[in-house]
Amino acid sequence: MRLAPRPMSVGGPRGERMHMKQLLELLGFLALVQGVAGLVHEFTDWHWGLVQRLDILDGYGLYASVALLVLAIALFAAAESRKSG
Repeated sequence: MRLAPRPMSVGGPRGERMHMKQLLELLGFLALVQGVAGLVHEFTDWHWGLVQRLDILDGYGLYASVALLVLAIALFAAAESRKSG
């Protein structure tokens, strides 16, 4: 007897779907905070955040901060697509 595959809308046996949504939301929040902190650093002298601490991004802080904001929006959209129900 063969079992039919589960539909894609059904979460895993241990609720991996909800954990993935929470992980995406957490990563999106962290990217949002770091992107905003990088923008604030670029326009003021407030020294906080990860973007200005990475030497590889020296001179590209503004672009990295905008990229983090775009990444945050994409992560929130991906988390929203994982809605339960």
